Amino acid sequence: MKRRTSHRPERVAEAIRQTVAAFLTADVRDPRVGFVTVTAVEVSGDLAHARVRVSVMGDDAEKAKSLEGLASAARFLRAQLAKGLPLRVAPELRFELDRGLEHAQQIDRMLRGLKGGAG
Repeated sequence: MKRRTSHRPERVAEAIRQTVAAFLTADVRDPRVGFVTVTAVEVSGDLAHARVRVSVMGDDAEKAKSLEGLASAARFLRAQLAKGLPLRVAPELRFELDRGLEHAQQIDRMLRGLKGGAG
């Protein structure tokens, strides 16, 4: 018998992404939280934990401040999720810096430098 794979973690991850993104564009009041973009959300199989990957504009100090602000908002966001999601327990949120975009921009700058030097 073939086991049916559940798409529930993906649906929950997308709901979390939308909730956090809406919070960042409208409700965030913490001055520590700068320009933050949600890049990905990974939910554990038991739906108890969620890793929210974010891209933050600014230097390392600004990024650290934004992560602190997001960590302090995690309880509020979890309460928002509890209201909006049909789950017994809303996932615990953990915010992590996603350096992928930053890395891509750095490579792009290096390639442009090489192209400019070759011409």
